[in-house]
Amino acid sequence: MHITEGMLPVKWAVTWYGVSALCVAKGLRDLNIKVKTVPAIKQMLGLLGAAVFIISLLPIPVPIAGTSAHPTGTPLAAILVGPFLSSILATVALLLQALFFAHGGLTTLGANVLSEGIVGSLVGYLVFRGLRRLGAGLGLAAGIAALLGNLSVYMATATELALALHGNQPVWSITWKFMLAFLPAQGPLAVLEALVTGGIIRYINIQRPDILRHLGVVNEPSPSSDVNFRGDNNVYRG
Repeated sequence: MHITEGMLPVKWAVTWYGVSALCVAKGLRDLNIKVKTVPAIKQMLGLLGAAVFIISLLPIPVPIAGTSAHPTGTPLAAILVGPFLSSILATVALLLQALFFAHGGLTTLGANVLSEGIVGSLVGYLVFRGLRRLGAGLGLAAGIAALLGNLSVYMATATELALALHGNQPVWSITWKFMLAFLPAQGPLAVLEALVTGGIIRYINIQRPDILRHLGVVNEPSPSSDVNFRGDNNVYRG
C-alpha cells in the first residue's frame, strides 16, 4: 500500500508527516525505557525490522496509479514489541525502500508510515490484546489481529488517497472506490499474513515461550525451563 512519490499535495504530505512524527517520537521514548528493562530487545528489533522490510517489499500492482498491495508485517511486530516500537521499524523499512528501491517515496513517507507503521500496528496490537482477554488462543488471536491489521492498512491508504484526490466528489465515495480496487489483491494477502503470523506466534510459544513472557505477550508460566532472554551481555542463551 505504498503511495508513490509525488502523489500527495504538499498540504497532505506535511500533515501526515506531522502525525507520524508524533507517534514515532513516542516509539523512541518507549525504546529507551524498554532497553533498560529488556536489553535483548535490540536483537529482537533487528530481526523484526528485517522481517518488516522484506515482507513489505513484495508489491503487487493495483489498478490505481501510484499504489501497490503487499503484506505488511507490522501487526506481527506490534504483537511482539508494541505498536509504537513497531512504528519505528516500519519507518526505517519504508525509508530504505524509498531511497534504494523506488518503493514509496520521501514526500509520501509520512503517509506510508501512518498507514502501515501506525494504523496497522495499533489495530493489530489492540485486536490481539482484546481477543486474548476474551480467552482466544495465541495463534487464533495473532491470526485475526494480522488479518484486521493488514486490512486496516489498505483502508488507511485508501482514505489518504481519497482525501488528497477526491476533487469535487465526496471523500467517502472515492474512499470506497480505492478500497474496492485494493480488495482483489489485498484480501488474499491479508488471509496469508494471518496464517503466517498465527503460525509464527504459536511456534515461538512452543519453542521459546520465555521470549513471549519477557516481552509481555503472555503472562502464563511456562512448563519448560526458563531461559535467559533479558540479555546478560546482550546475548540470548538457551
